[in-house]
Amino acid sequence: MPLDPVCGMEVSTATRFKTVYKGKVYYFCSDPCRRSFEKDPERYLTHGPLGRHPSE
Repeated sequence: MPLDPVCGMEVSTATRFKTVYKGKVYYFCSDPCRRSFEKDPERYLTHGPLGRHPSE
């Protein structure tokens, strides 16, 4: 199972929360995690997951 790149949670590829960045599909546990990633994908790809959900 893939990991949500924002919070680190295991996520099914069947999730409705996903996005494509630089040709790769990323999966998310929730819309807030997806939106946080889309705002600054390099932050999460460089530093890894926060270990928690982003605050809104």
